[in-house]
Amino acid sequence: MPEVIGTTVKEGLFDRILSLLSLLDRIPEYLSDEELEGVSAFLPDDVASTMNAFFHPRVRRAGIKYMKMVSRWVQEAKRAKQEGRKVILMPFNFTPEVIHAFEGAFPLTSEVLTTLGVGGLEGQGQRYWDYAMGLGIPDHLCSSSTIELGSMLAGNDFEVDGIISATPGGCDANAKIHELVSHYLDIPQFILEKPVDNTERGKELYRRYFHTLVEELEEFIGEKLDEDRLRFVVENCNRASELYLELWEMRKNIPCPVPNLFSFFSYGCRFTMWGRPEAVECLEIMVEESARRLETGAYPAEKEIARCGWLYTGIYFDFANLYNWMEEQGYSYLWDVLNLCYPQPISIASRESMIDGLAEANWNMPMTRQMGGDSMSLCWLDDAIHTIKELNANCAIFCGHHACKQTWSVISILRTELMERAGAPVLCLQGDSWMKRMTPISVIQREVDEFVKNVVAPRRKGRKKATRKGG
Repeated sequence: MPEVIGTTVKEGLFDRILSLLSLLDRIPEYLSDEELEGVSAFLPDDVASTMNAFFHPRVRRAGIKYMKMVSRWVQEAKRAKQEGRKVILMPFNFTPEVIHAFEGAFPLTSEVLTTLGVGGLEGQGQRYWDYAMGLGIPDHLCSSSTIELGSMLAGNDFEVDGIISATPGGCDANAKIHELVSHYLDIPQFILEKPVDNTERGKELYRRYFHTLVEELEEFIGEKLDEDRLRFVVENCNRASELYLELWEMRKNIPCPVPNLFSFFSYGCRFTMWGRPEAVECLEIMVEESARRLETGAYPAEKEIARCGWLYTGIYFDFANLYNWMEEQGYSYLWDVLNLCYPQPISIASRESMIDGLAEANWNMPMTRQMGGDSMSLCWLDDAIHTIKELNANCAIFCGHHACKQTWSVISILRTELMERAGAPVLCLQGDSWMKRMTPISVIQREVDEFVKNVVAPRRKGRKKATRKGG
């Protein structure tokens, strides 16, 4: 079976992404509608759809900057390999700035590569999933990792030098597919475990684990972490955190001035170039564009009807028909679980303080903080209630992934508690964030639309009437 499927994966996902991004990298900072139409005409439908979503006039300036940043990230990984530097594959919940701080290493995030493939390649990466299934990998593993790693297993993809595993307990499906690739391709793996203990004792143990990981990376890369280089990276982290939190504060306004797609762009920065000037520049444009919309009162719909918090991941196989479509209906996409990384300033006083700050940042990464907590239901619920209240959300959406069975075990608890304690009704959907085979976007749209019109909007009107009567 793999041999038959293998004829469709002779070109690896990484190289295909690199070719596409090299082309998009030539796009000017300011692109007219006519120029966009001309470029789109030469692209496959899957690619053109994502490009049109990212380069829509509402988000074009930030979208172009974001794509150029991601292009730089992929191209630099290729160049690092050619220069003999170590390329480290890591999951979404490990901070890339740790690897950026090494002169002799560069980070690649497997879920970001999958998302680029799904959003930007003809066929949306499904051939690599099929190849992995042909090898006998169970279909209940997560597509976010399996699509890119399936390409690696085919033997024609970009070769990394090491793998960091930081997901045991928070995302076991992710941890197992990375472990398989490590053994199958004989790639060294470095494991960062998080104790299921949120007390000071657990945090201290995690801090020690993190310092040990840094020492192991220093030995593997053959380079002692330089304090001055680390300080430069951390200073960029601190500036990026300030901008990230500015966007967060602006989301509190009604209607929300922050475009829906900026939720995705902001954690795209977090998972790739955090600690580098490129992420800072991208976030600066997002803040500027959101501030401009706030000042002018710009909103793409007649009024904001729903302020939605997504309790889990979003949809990445059709950006135009989720993020942009929701915004045009008056449904604001305020956040999803991958936005919940809670960036904090890191002390640059010493090498020790900076590494401690990076350990704290890893502790708070999405899903590590919620699904990897001492009680998944309580940690997830606390963050969900806090965020819904802070951002004035009036509803929540859970699109459950088939690989994330641990979340299905507690969503009923969250659904009840969010309604009772935050007054936010919850829509539960089933879908694969990276594969349209599971649930087509038209079904997602219909379910969201019916939920807002039949549940959220009537509650909103009822509260207004009650307020007038009470007054």
